[in-house]
Amino acid sequence: MPDNLKKRRDKFKTAAKTSAPKEAGEKKPLFGGGRVSRQMKTQFSVQFSTLQDAGLPVLRSLKILEGQMAPGRFKTVLQGVSEDVEGGSPLSEAFSKHPKIFDSLYVNVIRAGEAGGMLTEVFQRLADFMERSDKLMRRVKGALAYPTFVVLFAVAVLTFIMIVVVPQFEEIFGSMGQELPPMTRGLIDFSHAIATYWYLVVLSPLLVVGLWRLIRRSPGGLMFTDRLKLKTPLFGTLLKKTQISRFSRTLGTLSTSGVPLLESLEIVKGTATNEVLRVTVENVKTSVSEGESIAEPLGESGIFDDMVVNMVDVGEETGELARMLMKVADRYDDEVDATVGAMLSVLEPMLIVVMGLVVGFIVIALFMPLLEMQGNI
Repeated sequence: MPDNLKKRRDKFKTAAKTSAPKEAGEKKPLFGGGRVSRQMKTQFSVQFSTLQDAGLPVLRSLKILEGQMAPGRFKTVLQGVSEDVEGGSPLSEAFSKHPKIFDSLYVNVIRAGEAGGMLTEVFQRLADFMERSDKLMRRVKGALAYPTFVVLFAVAVLTFIMIVVVPQFEEIFGSMGQELPPMTRGLIDFSHAIATYWYLVVLSPLLVVGLWRLIRRSPGGLMFTDRLKLKTPLFGTLLKKTQISRFSRTLGTLSTSGVPLLESLEIVKGTATNEVLRVTVENVKTSVSEGESIAEPLGESGIFDDMVVNMVDVGEETGELARMLMKVADRYDDEVDATVGAMLSVLEPMLIVVMGLVVGFIVIALFMPLLEMQGNI
């Protein structure tokens, strides 16, 4: 190894040991200093793609982005990537040394771009892929956040009413010395149960989550729960369309970038978040390795509808599978947006109606004895 290269690598090792947060005069970030978010990787990919499109060398592009990065884990990783590239390693090999940040999809797309002399183009595809994936996930998470917040808030308010408000009315009813209606008696008994076993309100969600995770530890339980999620009303439809979009865009991006089909399917299988889809991709991989089509196992999965299966079939016949997959992904991105809008339009009035019925029941149950007393007077 040349002396100057050894000095540069020794210098990097020393810098890695005394990383930015530990240096004098610098404060360790309170949040996110040791974590590299998907948004950070997306921003890096977009910026790197822009610099490559402007004609800058790879090493200089890396150093520019490393220099403007805030102190933290990602900056340290980019320093290592820059050192490896400066030492003669291909960019894909430098990225592959950090698998927790740059996954197999990212590395293989770059490797294919290097082999085909299309590094700028594949980075543009990666940047577009990550931007669209991030947009899709933000949309889905945003759709789930609203009903989750409303339900949690409603449970907190109702718990407060049961523990604090209802006992005060019970004292009033006790001083009246009259028999309570069944509705009021039932509400008071329920209030006693909540006050006595309040810890169940806290532990029940934790027990449900724990049981859910325990079931998912076995292969059969994982398949059962993931299939159940796909069949859940409203949310199942959203999840199914999200899975179709991610599968199509991932496989389309890999195919367009020149990654071999079997290797692409293995990467797609590794990035799948649903066991039903993972098994489907494995069946597709087996079918392809045996010289059969992709469309048939997709149609048997129960996830992909006839339109997707037929578009993939046409893409195989015409040799334009990647283009068809990207069309499917674009179509289902729009479908996810429409499903989210429809789901929220149904959930909002449904939650309002349910809350209205619960509050109405409580109000009637609490004021019915007072109205009966007033009628007797």
